[in-house]
Amino acid sequence: MITTRQLCRTFQVGDTEVHALDHVDLAVEEQEFVAVMGPSGSGKSTLMNILGCLDTPDAGSYQLLSHEVADLSDDELSQFRNEQIGFVFQSFHLLPRLSALENVLLPLRYGSSPAGGEERARALLTRLGLEDRMGHRPNQLSGGQRQRVAIARSLINKPPLLLADEPTGNLDSRTSEEIMGLFEELNREGQTIVMVTHEDEIAAHASRVIAMRDGKIATDTRREEAA
Repeated sequence: MITTRQLCRTFQVGDTEVHALDHVDLAVEEQEFVAVMGPSGSGKSTLMNILGCLDTPDAGSYQLLSHEVADLSDDELSQFRNEQIGFVFQSFHLLPRLSALENVLLPLRYGSSPAGGEERARALLTRLGLEDRMGHRPNQLSGGQRQRVAIARSLINKPPLLLADEPTGNLDSRTSEEIMGLFEELNREGQTIVMVTHEDEIAAHASRVIAMRDGKIATDTRREEAA
């Protein structure tokens, strides 16, 4: 599903060049659950932004679902990102004036809006235990409920790839475990997930853990190998 070859990304900080990604080769197969870890400045967030088509590399190749991302026009890239990638963020990024249901439906406004979108949104929220919260605005929901709304939103277009950036960073430990249990369940059903986290307990839910340091992949361990 994901293939990067010699991926590089450099930022200019004052007079210094920072090599956020330094010739990164990565392959992620369908139905994998991958956690990406590393200290601040290791390159994990830069890698996530490129995988999510939110940033572009300075050099190297990124193929997603057999598409060379660099060959897509801006309009093609926007549509591709909306339909093929679901995003879950630490800060939820829900629109405060919209209800939970309206937030989940939001990605459909920017895509082809398949028939039955509202029915699917209601089904997702019900599955996530929010059947009695569909009309509530974000400020009327707990942190865990807001993250569940964000997860439902990320799944509304049935994207092959789900990217999660510190999805439990603003949640208590019990709620974090519930969210990670949900991710595991989605993965068992065939959802490909790539998740950035700095917590070992959260990464332990993934079947594969990639550790980054100084813009490179330092280790790449599968759960079976760790066991």
